[in-house]
Amino acid sequence: MASRQRSSRLRRTLLAALVAASVAVPVSGAARPAAVPAPVPASLGPLRATSPAALDARYAATRAGIRAAEQMAAGHGDHRRAAALHTMAAPTRHFLTFDGRDGGRTAEVFGDLSGAERIAVLVPGSDTNLDTYERFRAGAVALRNEMSGRSAVIAWLGYPTPGTVSPEALTPGLADDAAPQLRSFIGELNVALPTAGISLLCHSYGSVVCGRAAEGLRAADIVLYGSPGIGADSVRALGTRATVWAGRGGRDWIAHVPHASIQLPFFTLGFGTDPTAKEFGARTFDAGDTDHSHYLAPGSTALKNIARIASGTASPTVGGRHA
Repeated sequence: MASRQRSSRLRRTLLAALVAASVAVPVSGAARPAAVPAPVPASLGPLRATSPAALDARYAATRAGIRAAEQMAAGHGDHRRAAALHTMAAPTRHFLTFDGRDGGRTAEVFGDLSGAERIAVLVPGSDTNLDTYERFRAGAVALRNEMSGRSAVIAWLGYPTPGTVSPEALTPGLADDAAPQLRSFIGELNVALPTAGISLLCHSYGSVVCGRAAEGLRAADIVLYGSPGIGADSVRALGTRATVWAGRGGRDWIAHVPHASIQLPFFTLGFGTDPTAKEFGARTFDAGDTDHSHYLAPGSTALKNIARIASGTASPTVGGRHA
């Protein structure tokens, strides 16, 4: 009886959240970053070579694409977007991919990718796009500064992220679409840098994307933080040989989101088991007292422990428990 009542409460809570999001979206929809036009990017083909010369040529090509997008944004009258793109086109910035359409798709490199022995790939959560990109980038910079050894960080914005207050944030549809893109990108890194250890660092809704992409993926670690659930009830269900880690900050509101999954007639609502729960089976790490948006804040406990995992120097518990 108690179990049925708990399930009913979770169902009502999730449905109430979906209704609230459905009401809120039309109010904010006019401001969607996808409304700013951008040119079709030049086809660069898969990443195959990572010599300094090959990477420099690729970075130059993406820089030209960013400048073209800047000109189109300025012509559209969006000077804020144009200014952001102007900054991204600086010679000191290094993008493996760039597409300015539909809110933006990018993969920016921090560190020397050609000589990297460890690579951390950041997969962002909701409300990450070209207009909020500097926040995502700041976390990547902080992580690279914290990592040890010959390491590189890639900030992978490879999919249209949901709005925090939107129906898409409560359902796996966008993650299902994004997973093949992430799997393909990691596959390119496997080919280009076959001896490098790759860690997927997956924040919030990005953990749903990683969960969908995990099966058969060649990665050393999958790190889930600030996760609402990933659409799987256990590490075993992911079908991955990677070590799966999970952490949640003491002030993260995601702890209050119901960890349930409800199959409705045309879609699934919610993402199931909490990855930090013992029954999920992940190794847990201490994320300190961070809130939902500051896991990669400089000096934070979460950043230090995530960097240890990505650097390959973490102990089995990293300040948490070995579940």
